[in-house]
Amino acid sequence: MVLQQTIDYLKSKRDLDSLYITKVLFGLRLTAVQLSDGSCGMASTIDDSNPYPCKKGRDFGDFSPSKYSGQRVSDLFVTEKSSGLIESLKIAVLNAISSNLREKEAYNIIEDKDPIDLIDLNSEKKITIVGAFKSYIELIENTNSYLRVLELDRNAFMEKHVKYYVPAEKYPEIIPDSDIVIITGLTLVNNTIDKLLEFVKQGATVVVTGPSANIVPEILFQNKVNIIGATIITDYEMLFKLVSEAGAAYHTFKYCAKKICIINTESKSVISGLKNSKK
Repeated sequence: MVLQQTIDYLKSKRDLDSLYITKVLFGLRLTAVQLSDGSCGMASTIDDSNPYPCKKGRDFGDFSPSKYSGQRVSDLFVTEKSSGLIESLKIAVLNAISSNLREKEAYNIIEDKDPIDLIDLNSEKKITIVGAFKSYIELIENTNSYLRVLELDRNAFMEKHVKYYVPAEKYPEIIPDSDIVIITGLTLVNNTIDKLLEFVKQGATVVVTGPSANIVPEILFQNKVNIIGATIITDYEMLFKLVSEAGAAYHTFKYCAKKICIINTESKSVISGLKNSKK
């Protein structure tokens, strides 16, 4: 699995037992975390909690309200507790750790670009988006490519875009028939990315993008991914303020983060725009 393989990879690079969670904020749309080494990460928030929990379901143990901060990172990755918030926190923590490692490695990074800018959309390709990215849909629908959007909720679409909707459960039919697959980083949080990548055909261009897609690229690159649409957080204090005020990913790019693309150097033949990349 991508998530566990990434955790194992980070364990080989860092002593996670000595790393602690110092600050956590679960926002309506984003989760932000800061670690004891000063690093900061974010991820999309999934909240599957019951707003009216029964008494027997109340939790005052580790990784519950007031008990998220202060925990060792290594304990988070082995806890048997499972919830949307814990999964959101795991990805935010992975992203925080990865941000430090990313600065030390010679990845092929293009700054101030979105992955969609690096793809030839006018090549009559079959493009599948996993998740209703409105901006991506609007860019692709005006090309000669054939677009489909896999999504759990039909109501996530504007009415004019419903024609591209394909129920998410049809991914085993749609993904293998796609030349370009654009996957939301939210699939890392809800643990669906492995199933999607399994069905990608050889030679397809695969993009993983979004606020949750900041994990170290090694494992994603080993699993068919060509481009990662990630972020650099430029203002930690503003990030937490933004998250506390129900900010979304697009808000971060105005106030406290910038876009980067991390390129799998073994797949240059399928990606345009690399002349602006830096080593």
